[in-house]
Amino acid sequence: MKYLAKLKIFLPVRYIFIFLCISLLLSGCVKYDVGVNFDNSNSGELVQHIKLGERLTSFSGETVYEWLNTIENRARKMEGKIQRVSREEVIVRIPFSNGEELQTKFNQFFNPNQEEPNQPDEANTESEIPQLESNLRLEQKNFFLVEQDRFVYDLDLRSLGLISNQGNVLANAGSILDLEFSLKTPWGANNIATTEDATQPEKQKNQLTWRLNPGEINHIEVVFWLPNPLGIGTLLIIFFIAAGIYLRYNYMTPPQVVGSNE
Repeated sequence: MKYLAKLKIFLPVRYIFIFLCISLLLSGCVKYDVGVNFDNSNSGELVQHIKLGERLTSFSGETVYEWLNTIENRARKMEGKIQRVSREEVIVRIPFSNGEELQTKFNQFFNPNQEEPNQPDEANTESEIPQLESNLRLEQKNFFLVEQDRFVYDLDLRSLGLISNQGNVLANAGSILDLEFSLKTPWGANNIATTEDATQPEKQKNQLTWRLNPGEINHIEVVFWLPNPLGIGTLLIIFFIAAGIYLRYNYMTPPQVVGSNE
């Protein structure tokens, strides 16, 4: 009887110990970094860096590898460059030439089912991955030499509140997912906190980085300025033409015509 009593006391402790071990073993299983880098108003790239932990790949089988393959296929359709560091790690770079193209490519990339409903192979693979709702909006105002951009990004990660396999809940997603979003601009950006408990980004030079929270709706809102190469180029052309006209009529002696004396 005393042995049974001791066993009942130690059973919960054993389960707690097992749960802690699982959490530690699965921690950092997925590192997913998404970044938008602006060079100017007419140039930039969307960057994704995904790295899967070995324990996740052994746990999930071929599903996660097929998921990486679908990401590569989507990037190729958008003229993106793909760097496959290893079977578990991939870096994708998708260029854009203006804000409208960024908004279109970004939303198409992260919402493929809405744009391409008749893709059975990818649909079967992504049916095993939690579906996320992602929406990027970019409002632009042109002031000839510079451009003001209002960047608004909403990402619904409530479907990642719990990670499960075949319906069995395994662990809190926050303990195994490392999700980040970054925005890099030439002159930096100003974060707009719409609520008191809004996530504050980490600032490093001209880049802001947010840590995304699984199980929540993540809202990012930023205002920044970009140089406008077209406006700057037009101004330089006007300046050089005006300078040439000024030098021509003020510092250059007009040629004299020598006539014959009779």
